[in-house]
Amino acid sequence: MDTDAVLQLLQETAEAVINPRFRKLADDQIEEKHPGDLVTVADRESEQLITRALLADDPDALVAGEEAVDGDPSILDRFTAADHAWTVDPVDGTKNFVAGSPDHAVMVAELRGGQTVRAWIWQPQHELAYVAERGAGAECNGVAISRSLPGGAAEQLRGATSYRRLWGADIGRLEPLGPTHLCCGVDYGRLASGLVDYLVYRRVMPWDHAPGALIAGESGGRVGRADGSDYDPRSRGHGVLAAGSPAAFDTALAEMGESFRRL
Repeated sequence: MDTDAVLQLLQETAEAVINPRFRKLADDQIEEKHPGDLVTVADRESEQLITRALLADDPDALVAGEEAVDGDPSILDRFTAADHAWTVDPVDGTKNFVAGSPDHAVMVAELRGGQTVRAWIWQPQHELAYVAERGAGAECNGVAISRSLPGGAAEQLRGATSYRRLWGADIGRLEPLGPTHLCCGVDYGRLASGLVDYLVYRRVMPWDHAPGALIAGESGGRVGRADGSDYDPRSRGHGVLAAGSPAAFDTALAEMGESFRRL
């Protein structure tokens, strides 16, 4: 499936099953998978439609959708070994979606040999489409994205985190971390567009970070782990640091120190 066709798939899926439920969800269309972890009928229907289309294009591919993995965690083991795989986050920012916030997205990434080669983020309410191909750059609504940070000086960096324990924390010379939009599909778009300089996450699920990591990397940034290694969508554990430039990544990693390694 070519790049434009995948983006069209995400947009059509959102138009069919997500947008009609926005601010119109009935109580029986919302469930709690785990304490504090919501899922809606839009999440499930969106994932089914996207998965079906991706497998129709390549029946041998492995699709790791957030809701499918919740029902069958062994999918992640097969995902790690798959030569051709996809990640699907059918409604990233479900809590925002349930609360009526426009800050939600649909995200897909394609992996070949364990490496993310293409990525898509569609924000249906903001009508923003972020697309990246490895080695070919990243775009927002068809316009190339490229950003760099001068020098990566700590005092210049604006950071945000989804980890509540770090909100407002005094982290070296960095300004206190504020909250993210609690939606990777919005956060990574803001990072690539220069609205924030670095992001800190505790969870490392591939559907959350594989799309944004490629978009960040192709727009001049870097995404990695607490030991300084590059982000690998097949990796487990805790802690992801995404930054708008390699210099910003190095500065934020050095300043955060143990605060990041203890995530």
